[in-house]
Amino acid sequence: MSSISIYIAEDQGMLLGALSALLAMEEDINVVGKASNVKQAWQGIKETMPDIVLTDIEMPEMTGIELAEAISDSDLDCKVMILTTFARSGYLSRALDAGVRGYMLKDAPSEELAASIRKVQKGRKVIDPELMLSAWDNKDPLSDKERSVLRLAESGLKTEEIAQKLFLSPGTVRNYLSNAASKLNANNRIEAARIARQKGWL
Repeated sequence: MSSISIYIAEDQGMLLGALSALLAMEEDINVVGKASNVKQAWQGIKETMPDIVLTDIEMPEMTGIELAEAISDSDLDCKVMILTTFARSGYLSRALDAGVRGYMLKDAPSEELAASIRKVQKGRKVIDPELMLSAWDNKDPLSDKERSVLRLAESGLKTEEIAQKLFLSPGTVRNYLSNAASKLNANNRIEAARIARQKGWL
């Protein structure tokens, strides 16, 4: 039986160790590396070239979805699986757009995770069924530019500062913020960012 090589990215140290130990007990799964942040994981993935990358979404510096996008853009022969506590359809939609092959919740039994890894290795997609249903009802209305502007506004930057960071005019930034707020039925940029964050669209 050929083993499946796994690289794990998870910012909670205890969970990272537990996942590594649990998966290492499977005869056909070999944990070749682990990291507590995405930048460290990205370097490790390029060095070890695992079959599957198992990553959380919300981590320091970069998200797991951005890691999946980097892997896809670099044409690395790695399949990406998300393991997260966030049952948000917006995250699922963005993850699938980034080429993610599996989306599991952390409260799933360990044997279910191992079985899902085997399915993904064989070329199948594995998505938490409840999330799959809710994703159909919650389509992300934001454009990439609106999302970028809203994310910076959420961090407390003013219109002029956002404009400088994204090489846009202040007027264009205000238009993006206004459009985002309108799409989300929000009264202002802060409320729009909060709604988008709750939905998993940021």
